[in-house]
Amino acid sequence: MCAASHKKISITDTTLRDAHQSLIATRLRTEDMIPLAREIDRAGFFSVEAWGGATFDTSIRFLAEDPWERLRVLKAELKRTPIQMLLRGQNLVGYRHYPDDVVDRFVERAHANGVDIFRVFDALNDIRNMKRSMQMVKNVGAHLQGAICYTTSPVHSIKGFVEMAKELHSMDCDSICIKDMAGLIMPDAAAELVSGIKDEVDTLVDLHSHSTSGIALMSYEAAIKAGVDIVDTAMSPFALGTSQPPTESVVAALAGTPGDTGIDLRVLKDVRNACMKVREKYEGLVDPISERVDSDVLLYQLPGGMISNLVSQLKEQDALDKVNAMFEEVPKVRKDLGYPPLVTPTSQIVGTQAVFNVLIGGDRYRNVTNEVKDYVRGLYGKPPGPISDEIRRLIIGDEPPITVRPADLLEPIYEKMKAQATAEGLIKKEEDVLTYILYPAIAPAFLRGEKKPEEIPQKKAKVPDIPSIPPSMEVEVDGEVFSVRIISVGGSAVVSSAPAQEKIPRGEIQGGVKSNMQGMVLKILVNRGAEVKKGDTLLVLEAMKMENPIHSPADGRVADIFVDTGDTVKSGDVLLVVE
Repeated sequence: MCAASHKKISITDTTLRDAHQSLIATRLRTEDMIPLAREIDRAGFFSVEAWGGATFDTSIRFLAEDPWERLRVLKAELKRTPIQMLLRGQNLVGYRHYPDDVVDRFVERAHANGVDIFRVFDALNDIRNMKRSMQMVKNVGAHLQGAICYTTSPVHSIKGFVEMAKELHSMDCDSICIKDMAGLIMPDAAAELVSGIKDEVDTLVDLHSHSTSGIALMSYEAAIKAGVDIVDTAMSPFALGTSQPPTESVVAALAGTPGDTGIDLRVLKDVRNACMKVREKYEGLVDPISERVDSDVLLYQLPGGMISNLVSQLKEQDALDKVNAMFEEVPKVRKDLGYPPLVTPTSQIVGTQAVFNVLIGGDRYRNVTNEVKDYVRGLYGKPPGPISDEIRRLIIGDEPPITVRPADLLEPIYEKMKAQATAEGLIKKEEDVLTYILYPAIAPAFLRGEKKPEEIPQKKAKVPDIPSIPPSMEVEVDGEVFSVRIISVGGSAVVSSAPAQEKIPRGEIQGGVKSNMQGMVLKILVNRGAEVKKGDTLLVLEAMKMENPIHSPADGRVADIFVDTGDTVKSGDVLLVVE
């Protein structure tokens, strides 16, 4: 990297958020962040991205950790370095829009607990969805970084992104981030966009990219020459692949140039060594797909964190063989939905629908998530491009989409939800109310202390395939057949592989309504004996963080229900019976 910049380049290190979100599906635990934070604080970074994004969800869903407590602990360790969070505008750290009263309270509490810099974005680049949270960030006195979700499509352009930067600057942003969540930005485009913004507004510009396509470092160099002020990197044990470029490499390349970061490589060595120890612990979570250069991202545009999460979720569905078909389906669904930038939650919306289209088979959109329906209704904001009448009718029929800011349709809920959660005995501190509001399906179990942290998988050693030995077999000796029961092999008992009886039946049951994929029963909307019509929603599964409604295949009566709310079901499980 040859830097022609006339000024010092600052670094935002992403190791404690986006890097592990991209490589190990956001599974880094607070206990392992603490020693890293102590070392990182010595480096002299502009900021450390340590909160927001998927960290909130993952903490309560898989790690049995309080994300608010994580923030407070990290703030105690990062005494010199500002903590930065990724905030999804009106979505906060969830997957839908929340009323303004929830947005206000969340930003205030996040700042009070330790967030110094808020990177605010909207998945559709609909500034209407960013305005409320941005106003609140300024009200609490924190640094406001407005973000542009960079993407490529027939309806996106450099000129359009520059115009968005001007609008963000007019709303009192302290800095502007070019958020290239999938590693799509080419060097020439990076230079053109940075210089275009710099020509129009006097503000700090940050470039955030991923190494998925292998292009990020070249684009960083071009951006630095064009006048960028900040670049996002990750410590090398958690860098490259679907993560960011390595911090050490960028710092070393800029040393002795006008863009010298001022960061001591000897200090970074200590940070790297601490990261290496932690990385070893989580090696079993690293998927080769997430580590390799993948130029196909230029076609399907999935961001780094989404790739690792989708791979993980396809494994859960026992459908990893469908990963390539899913990647091919993603750009088709994206086009159908008006070319949304693929970042949370639109990456999940598009990615999950692509999975449904591939897994379920038959006609595309035969099974549509509730989130896709809401997107087409306009409840996530204005799509960047038009949605055809054909696709619209296929998904929501003749229902007209809304044109107002989606949050304008939402009534305040904070006090109501607080009273409800308090009555259930779930609230110990104010932040618990927000946790309950953001994740009502999984928060109660977490707040009651019922959640247990999932085990960290060990890295699997390669062993030769050994054929399984049945507990019995028939053998023929001199034309006579004998039935033989095998008790042990080599001193080890042979255990029957017959499956244990489970409460949820499988197979063919007359009138049985089956699950179409693995997921958790989120809501049961009918009771035994209820009369239902064909197409009525019987229950809702949460699959891949999206809501998957299960409909009645025919008119009839609910004769039996085999599941309860919170149950985990597999594809092919019989959920209930409609006769």
